[in-house]
Amino acid sequence: MATEYGQEYGQEYGHYSGPGLRDADEGERRHGLPAVLRAPFEARSWREFGYVLLSFPISILLFVFAVTTMSLGVGLLLSFLGIPVLAAALAGCRGFGALERARARGLLRLEVAAPEPLRVRKPGALAWMGAMLKSGTSWRHLLYTVLQFPWAVFSFVVAVNFWTLGWALLTYPLWFWVYPVYAGQGGFQLYGDETHSMYLDNPFEITVTALVGLLFTLATPWIVRALTLVDRLLVQELLGPSRLATRVVELESDRGVVVDTAAADLRRIERDLHDGAQARLVALAMDLGLAKEKLTEDPRSAAQMVDEAHGEVKLALQELRDLARGIHPAVLTDRGLDAALSSVASRCTVPVQVEVDLAQRPAPAIEGIAYFTVSELLQNISKHSRARRATVDVWQSDNRLMLQVVDDGVGGADVSAGSGLAGLAERLDAVDGILVVDSPSGGPTRVTAELPWRR
Repeated sequence: MATEYGQEYGQEYGHYSGPGLRDADEGERRHGLPAVLRAPFEARSWREFGYVLLSFPISILLFVFAVTTMSLGVGLLLSFLGIPVLAAALAGCRGFGALERARARGLLRLEVAAPEPLRVRKPGALAWMGAMLKSGTSWRHLLYTVLQFPWAVFSFVVAVNFWTLGWALLTYPLWFWVYPVYAGQGGFQLYGDETHSMYLDNPFEITVTALVGLLFTLATPWIVRALTLVDRLLVQELLGPSRLATRVVELESDRGVVVDTAAADLRRIERDLHDGAQARLVALAMDLGLAKEKLTEDPRSAAQMVDEAHGEVKLALQELRDLARGIHPAVLTDRGLDAALSSVASRCTVPVQVEVDLAQRPAPAIEGIAYFTVSELLQNISKHSRARRATVDVWQSDNRLMLQVVDDGVGGADVSAGSGLAGLAERLDAVDGILVVDSPSGGPTRVTAELPWRR
C-alpha cells in the first residue's frame, strides 16, 4: 500500500515541481505555436542574448579590477598598505555584485536576495577593514569576478557565432537574390539577368542552406538559455545569501511560527477551560450549595438538585477528556498512530478508511504533528467537503513520514486562501515538512503531507 501510494504521490504531484511545463503548455495554447518555433522571437530569448552580450565587457572590467587590486594589495602587505587595498578591493567586488544582481533581475528575471550586510562590531576604519576581510560574502563576490570572466568569454563566442550563423544561413536566399554572386573560374563575379536564371537553377542548394539556417536559428535560443543557466547558478550561489545565513533565517522564522502556534494553543486551552469545564464546575458548586441549604427543609428537592449536579459532573468530565485528547491523546502515546487515527476517524461525519503501514514509530513530536494534521483535515471534511467517504493513508518513505487524506467532496480547497490549511502548512513547515493540496473544483480533494522521520 505504501509503495502504491508513493508512486501515486509522485504522479499526482510531480507537476508542482515543474511549473515551467504548465507555462509552456499554456503558452502553446495561447499563441498556437510550439515553444521551439516561438523561441527566436520571444522577448525572453532576446533578453538572455542581451545578457550574454553585456557579460563580455562587464566581465573584463570586473576581472581586471579584481586581479589588479588584489595583486596590488598582496604586494603591499609588507608595508601595511595592503590591508586597506584588499579591503577596498573586496568592497568594490560587493558593489559590483549588487549591480550584477540588478542585471540578472532585469534581463534573466532572476530574483536573488541581497546577502547579509557587513557586521562591524566596533566603530572605526580598522574594524571595518577587519570585518570586510573576515566576511565570507566578500570573498564569494571576489570569486564571482574571477570565475565569470572565462565563462562570459565562452558564452559570448558561442552565442554570437550561433546567432550570426543561423540568421545568415536562414536569410541566404534573400542575400543570393539581392547580391547575386557567381563563382566562376576567374573568381566571384556579379551578373545581371543570368543570375536570376542561375538562382532558379539551384533551388536545392538554396533550400538546404536555408533549412540549415532555420535549424541553427531555432536551436540558438535554447543554447543561449542553457548558457545562462550557469550564469544563474553563479549569481545565486556567489552573490546571494549564503546557505548558512538562509538556513538561520528559515530557522528563526520557523521558531516564530512554533512560538505563535504554542501561544495560540495555550489561548485555545484557556478559552475552552473558561467557557466549558470551568463554567460547568462553577454552576455545579452553586447547585450543590443550594442543595445543601434545602437538605433539611426540602430533602426531595435537594436530592433532585444533587442528581442534576451529578449529570453536570459527567458533562464536565467529558469536556475535560475532550480537552486532554486535543492536547495529546493518551491512545497516541500508548498505541501509536494506527489506533489514534482510527479513533479520530470514528468521530468523523463520513465513513473513513484508515491504512497505516509503519514498521516502527517515528519521533514522538513528529507523531503528534501527524496526528493533529490528520485530525484537522478530517474536521475540514466533516465541516466543508460534503463528501460521502474519505481515506487516510500513512506510510514511511526513506526517512520521511507520508500522510495522505482523500475525500470525494466538492473540492475547491486552497492553501493560499488564508484558511486553516494555511496555518497547517506553516506548522508543517516549521519542522521541515511539506503540505500539498490538490483540490480542483468539483473534487476530489487530495491532501498530502510529508514530515521528517527524525528517529
